[in-house]
Amino acid sequence: MKCKTTLKQLRNIQIFWGLFIGIGAYFGAITMIAEPSGETFKMVEMLPYFQKLPFAEIFFQDFLFSGIALLIVNGLTNTISLALIFKRNKYAALSGMLCGIILMLWISVQFYIFELNFMSTLYFIFGILQALNGWKYLKCSDPLFS
Repeated sequence: MKCKTTLKQLRNIQIFWGLFIGIGAYFGAITMIAEPSGETFKMVEMLPYFQKLPFAEIFFQDFLFSGIALLIVNGLTNTISLALIFKRNKYAALSGMLCGIILMLWISVQFYIFELNFMSTLYFIFGILQALNGWKYLKCSDPLFS
């Protein structure tokens, strides 16, 4: 069966996406948490855009909350997914697919906050690719979905 021959490839691609998105999320989160004002990394001019969000006067006066959210929403979820993949857990493929969906939801909020831009669009595409690979990985690894 063709699906069996590509299972290793699908797993490796999911590992790539988990590492790529997860490491990027950790880097961004650490940057925002370590320097919440955003001055060092020239992010200060982005803060006014966050004022569209609910509870902006509480959570979005600097980048601390955004950094913590990024750490949890995209860093931690991809780390958990990678652990499941490496342990060959039955939920590994599903977790990879969900991480792609979570990334697309995260970027959808960015589409609401910011003007259309290259990086957000690119990461939305990455989310699509991660979710689609997760779906195919799920279909190939779980007979219930094939």
